[in-house]
Amino acid sequence: MESPVMRRMQPPSDPPPAAAGRPPRMVRPGLWLFAPNRDSQGGSAWLLESQALDVLVDLPALSPAESDWLQQRARLRPGWIVLTGRQGHGRCRVLQRQLGWPVLVQEQEAYLLPDLPACHTFAAERQLAEGLRLLWTPGPTPGACVLHASGAAAGDGLFCGRLLVPLGPDRLGPLRRPGTFHWFRQLASLEQLRRWLPPGSPDWIASGAALGGLRGAALVGSGAALLARLDLQALRQQPVEGM
Repeated sequence: MESPVMRRMQPPSDPPPAAAGRPPRMVRPGLWLFAPNRDSQGGSAWLLESQALDVLVDLPALSPAESDWLQQRARLRPGWIVLTGRQGHGRCRVLQRQLGWPVLVQEQEAYLLPDLPACHTFAAERQLAEGLRLLWTPGPTPGACVLHASGAAAGDGLFCGRLLVPLGPDRLGPLRRPGTFHWFRQLASLEQLRRWLPPGSPDWIASGAALGGLRGAALVGSGAALLARLDLQALRQQPVEGM
């Protein structure tokens, strides 16, 4: 039997290899969801295939499997990286070097990416390509924004970042958290969003955080009806979560 002394004299074993991770999963034709990213406080990133280009919405964890998958896409199609809020920046500089895609961020949060090559900003609104429009929706963070996509294979959808988060199966709503930048501006952004979207849009909503609350689902359907049901006046009295 090996003695405790002999065990102490053995050289340390090599560290375990880094987790290979897994590629994103397709949730609709032309729409993929990445695993939650610890670098983005558990946030979720999405890849949308539009007619003209790929759009990566926020940053995945960049495991070898995810990086390889994205680099294969980048070799075949042009793309953009769209950041919906400062929590979703992740390892943006590393990924941009790998893909060569430009980055789009609302101007209030561009300072968080100093000297990033091909970093583009917008103010209130931006049309990225046909069927791809962005709206500045401050509240969760100063530079929070949403992306509305129409005309792609995935259908009519809204990437809402953390403006809305899952509250249960088929339910989304705003949450007033200790880290919320400005709660009343967030509610005003939701009111503006309802006016900005075309009538009857979106069919589905993709949130950027806390997808576990959907209990296995990835998207929330009937997005237009969900937005219309939000009682923004009552939400003004919502207490801070956890306080």
